[in-house]
Amino acid sequence: LSTSLPEEVQHEVVHSIKGLENAEFIRLAYAIEYDCAQPTQLKHSLETKKLESLFLAGQINCTSGYEEAAAQGLMAGLNTIRKLKGQEPFILDRSEAYIAVMIDDLVTRGTTEPYRMFTSRAEFRLVLRQDNADERLMRYGHQFSLISDETYETSQKKSAKISEEIKRLKATKSVAGTLDKMLKRPEVKYRDLASGLAGQQLDIALTDEEIFRVENEIKYEGYISRQMAEITRFRKLEKRQIPEAIDYEKITGMSKEAKERLKTIKPGSVGQASRIPGISHCDLSLLAVYLLKK
Repeated sequence: LSTSLPEEVQHEVVHSIKGLENAEFIRLAYAIEYDCAQPTQLKHSLETKKLESLFLAGQINCTSGYEEAAAQGLMAGLNTIRKLKGQEPFILDRSEAYIAVMIDDLVTRGTTEPYRMFTSRAEFRLVLRQDNADERLMRYGHQFSLISDETYETSQKKSAKISEEIKRLKATKSVAGTLDKMLKRPEVKYRDLASGLAGQQLDIALTDEEIFRVENEIKYEGYISRQMAEITRFRKLEKRQIPEAIDYEKITGMSKEAKERLKTIKPGSVGQASRIPGISHCDLSLLAVYLLKK
């Protein structure tokens, strides 16, 4: 039952349910109604494009939920401090974190309803896993003094330990080939190798968390490799910057719709431009050629 319905409607609906004909309301349910600003007017740092030094974060950017608001607050707060210090903005890309997927979706595509962060929105979700979050992001936390030296060193040791174990499994032969090939089988677990399945006893020196990571990296290695190749191509497009002063009207052959959308969003790179709804591959090719000529 929607909690945004008027008082008389809530009464009518509840009283229409068998057994609740005479129910009395102590307090009515309610939904929060709030105004928002179109997020397409923001840069990836969450600074507004037209008003320098004004940063927006949270439900004002058309998002719903506490986690989405907290993530934006973290990024906007960090970039506000960097702006005050005269430093470059800190911007994560879509292959690094769900925070980046959310912000890029908002500033590039906009939204017509309250935005929630779903894993299905991320094209690189095979590498955006919970078990490798520390490896992806802890270096930034340490860089900004949010993570202690001790915690960061522990994380580094853990990553090294996992890498070494993966190398060892690939180099160790058994009766049925190398151990990593055995582990790729759906029915085989890491602990099965240690129990003598591979024809030898292995000494387990990993924690359950590290074992989980080793299994994921090996079992999904083929899929992860393909996704890493996609990320490489994605980052090449992200590096192709679009100057702020570009005049899209001078690009011969580009559709009028594409020009209007590009002028509205003002993408910072060819990669961002490719994610704007309504921009075709032909429009992108014309943009890339124009940038090369200039």
